[in-house]
Amino acid sequence: MRGTYSNGLILPDLISGKLFKRYKRFLADVELETGEIITAHCPNTGTMKACSEPGRKVYLSFHDNPKRKYKYSWEFIEMPTSLVGVNTLMPNRLVYHSIKSGKLEAFAEYDEVRSEVNVGNKHRLDLMVLKNSTDPCYIEIKNCSLVEDGTACFPDAVTLRGRNHLIELQRLAASGCRAVMFFLVNRMDAKIFKPADHIDPAYGKELRKAHQNGVEIMVYDVDIDLKQRKIRLRNQVPFQL
Repeated sequence: MRGTYSNGLILPDLISGKLFKRYKRFLADVELETGEIITAHCPNTGTMKACSEPGRKVYLSFHDNPKRKYKYSWEFIEMPTSLVGVNTLMPNRLVYHSIKSGKLEAFAEYDEVRSEVNVGNKHRLDLMVLKNSTDPCYIEIKNCSLVEDGTACFPDAVTLRGRNHLIELQRLAASGCRAVMFFLVNRMDAKIFKPADHIDPAYGKELRKAHQNGVEIMVYDVDIDLKQRKIRLRNQVPFQL
């Protein structure tokens, strides 16, 4: 199914610059258009393979909070075939907003959305949706920023935590609950999604097992419009396991 699914989220005012380097996972040095070099917070725990190339144009948000050590946050990078969302908090907010506003057809029957839901003894999943406070559906959301020759891949690093989420979703599906693994491709150049077996074969194996055991897989990409300062869900991306 194609088309725009949500009116989207309003982006903060963005400041452009040129990426010098990303380091220590959470830091990036950026040269602003004024020539000033600043250190920005990088809200992304992944390797950011293929979307952290020095010299690329990047977009930052500014936060004038006295408690913050780093006033800038890295939001987007301009790659040859697409803008790419860097901030891994955005997918959860966007999916939450899209369900809450009734713009995501797959969850149109639900009237309540809760975030950061504890399940089992050790795990927390991103969303739980309910209808009439019953019939829970659990949703785990993953940010996918790696696209190679039109193929979106997840993960971009070995992820034991990601595998544990799949195991928990299978447990919930076996108990009779609806369970969804939702991949948000945070860019606009993906034609198909596949698990990144060349990076984490164990995750790919578990994802296939989860699908066989009743866990739904959904993959969507986004539309990033810097002129209108909006990001929204756009197309459902086909997947191949």
